[in-house]
Parts: sequence; C-alpha cells; structure tokens
Amino acid sequence: MVRASGAAAPEGLSKAGGAGGAGTTVTPTTPPLKEPSPFTAPPSRTHTSRPDRAHAWAELLRLPALFTVPGDALAGAAAVSARPTARTLLAIASSLCLYEAGMALNDWADRDVDAVERPHRPLPSGRIRPVAALGAACALTGAGLSLAACAGRPALTVAVPLAGTVWAYDLALKNTPAGPFAMATARGLDLLLGAAATAGAGVVGAGPFGSRAGVDGVDGVGRRGGACRAWATAVADAPRAALGAATVPGVVDGIHRAPTSASLLGIRRALPSAALLGAHTLALTTVSRREAQGGSPLAPFAALAVTAALTRTVTRQRSLPTDRIAGGRRGTGSRRMADVANLAAAAMSRLSHPPRQTGDHMTPPGPRPEPLDTHAVLRLALAAAYAATTARPYLHATLNPSPPLTQRAVTAGIRATIPLQAALTARSGAKGATVTALLTTALAPLAGRFARKVSVT
Repeated sequence: MVRASGAAAPEGLSKAGGAGGAGTTVTPTTPPLKEPSPFTAPPSRTHTSRPDRAHAWAELLRLPALFTVPGDALAGAAAVSARPTARTLLAIASSLCLYEAGMALNDWADRDVDAVERPHRPLPSGRIRPVAALGAACALTGAGLSLAACAGRPALTVAVPLAGTVWAYDLALKNTPAGPFAMATARGLDLLLGAAATAGAGVVGAGPFGSRAGVDGVDGVGRRGGACRAWATAVADAPRAALGAATVPGVVDGIHRAPTSASLLGIRRALPSAALLGAHTLALTTVSRREAQGGSPLAPFAALAVTAALTRTVTRQRSLPTDRIAGGRRGTGSRRMADVANLAAAAMSRLSHPPRQTGDHMTPPGPRPEPLDTHAVLRLALAAAYAATTARPYLHATLNPSPPLTQRAVTAGIRATIPLQAALTARSGAKGATVTALLTTALAPLAGRFARKVSVT
C-alpha cells in the first residue's frame, strides 16, 4: 500500500504490544524496499511510443504487400500498348490507397476472430483502436476515388466498382464461397484501372494502319492538348460556316465521345492480362482461407496447377490487335500472293548476294544469324522467376498442409505477384515494355527487405 508520505512499513517492522512490551521495537530482518514514485503511471497497452505506433500501423496495413500494387497499373498500361503517363501514376496512387483501405478494413472486420487466432495483431493487442482502423479505411477509400477522378472519368468508372468490391469482400463475402472470386475480381479491376487511365489520355497504341488511336483529354476536348483543341475548333467551325449552327452540337458531341471510345477499347485490350492476374489471385486467396488452421491439400495443389498454366501462357508472345485484324483480312488469295512475294524476295536476295568463291568450289553464302529476341528472353526469365517463387512452397503445402507451411505458401504467392506482373508487361510487346517490366521487377527486393521486418500475412 502506498502512503501519502511516500514511505511504507516494511515487513518485519512493527510496534509490539502485550507480550512484546509496549514501545518495544523489533529490528527489521530485511532491508526496506524502494517503492515506485506515486507519480509513475502503470504501463498501458494503448499508450505506445511513436516507433511502436508506426510499426503497428505498418503491420496493420501490411507494408511489404504494398509493393505488389504498382505493377497492376503498369501491366494495364502495357496491355493497351502504351507507355506509362502521368495518368498512370495517378492510377497507381489510387490503387495504393484502395489497397490499404482494404487492409485496414480487413483487420477491423476480423478483430474478433484475430483475438482468438492472432492475438498479436495490432487491433487485438490494443496497439491500434478499432475506430482508428475503420476511420483509416474510410479516409483511404475517399482518397483513392479522388485520385482516380483526377486520372479521368474512365479511371473513376473502374475505381468505383473496385472500391465496392473491396468493401463487399471484407464485410460480407470473405467467408463465403464467393470470397476468392471477389478478391480475384478486385485484382483484375486494379489492372483495368491502369489501362483505363492510360487509354483515357488518348494513348492507346497503334491503330490498324499504324496511326495512334484516341484523342487527348478524358473529359472532352478543350481541357487538355493544344493540338487536339485546334483540330476540334477547325472541325466545329467548318460545319458552322457551310451548313449552319444546327449541326455543330452533333459534331462536338462526337468529339466528346471519342475519349470514351478510346478508353473502352483500352479496357477491352487489357481484359486478357486482367484475367491471368485474377487467376493467380483466385488460387492464392483459396489457399489463404485456411492459413491459420491448416486444411486440405487440394487448395495448394490447385494453386500449383494454376501456376504451371500461367507460366506456360506468359512465355508466349501476346498477339496484338493489329495482327488479328491483318490476319482476318487475308483470304486464300492473299496468302497465295504472300507466298509468291516471299519467293520473289528470296530470289532477289540470292541475286544481290552471289555465292562466295573459295578455291575451285563455289560455296553459297552462309545464313545470317538472327538477332536475339530480348523480349522473348525477358519473358522466359520472368516466367521462370514466377514459377520458382511459388512452386516449392505450394508443393510443400500440398504434401503437408500445416499452418506454418500454408502461411509460407501464401507469402510466396503474394511475392510472386510482382514477377507475374512484370511478365505480363513484357508479354504485351508494347513500346517501353522492357523498361517497365524491369522497373516492376525492381520492386521485389524492396518487398523482401520490408518483409523481414513486417509480416505480409
């Protein structure tokens, strides 16, 4: 008991009465203990230092997994055969906010379950209050939608269902059979967000005849792009002078609808890449559903099969729309004419490069070595990195689906998202795809570095 004077009677020291005699003091058998100051507050779980609070938020938001997000928008930009633009960067920022909103909301929705299965998590341990996690989820969602709106109307059109899917998964669909499909849909929409933002800027690659499709400006001509604004003015003024002002609104409306058509074309061209990334996410989410308890080996075995199929797919060059259009227009007669042209070209090549004379023999010129296909080499390397990251942990979880091995498989699947995104970027064959794929790959070491400090699961 702490007294007001700050001193207490130690054990063995008392005033004896009766048999011991009045006023007789007893020598203490133990030295007096130093008591804490009455102004020292007891330690509390909710009062943490700033470094501990920062680490708790990094653990709540799963900071290492954040490096798997930018590759979605970059792969979406490559899928529309375009280089990343400023709108692509806005799409990346929007994706980061929505992803972290989902992480905070996930722990808020699972705080009761984590109190039993993972009491060390920030919310059950009291390091972060539940109301703070929910407020962060709401604020990050609003920031993500605002950044998508800055990237343009097509990007916002994709960001709204993306945010809805994230909230629906965390609050309602996570523990249902539709949970893995919702997560796969969210990851696919994240890739389409980058495609819509990039294509909405009018950079959707080469058209069927080599010209660039789309126009500059998402919300209509006149806000961005001086050349496009001058072209729109000329088109609008010509009908006004020749036919009257009645036809001008239709022309202007057509100009305003052009960016929307370009963004829809870009989204359509990005659908195959979004489906491949969604398949990886579907398999990974199915494995993660039982990471805390362990479960059946069927889920990691299915994920291993999906990894093999995706590896085989991304190693092949993606056929561009121009190739399909050109192939569809060629009939039987066109193929015969092409064969004749090839034979003529071979004959002209032989005439222009006569045989070399070596002694008494005439030797034909040797075949010219074909240039190294760097895109193919990069695709093979990235596909091999993706398979190597996931194959072994998935196999171990298949042979022994215990919680530690299952969690290790989930961690490997999250890390493998980066080489898969880079492989999809290189597979597109777009201009600058090699540089973009290498930049995406550079995020993997950063994710691994932070994963040693903060868990990604």
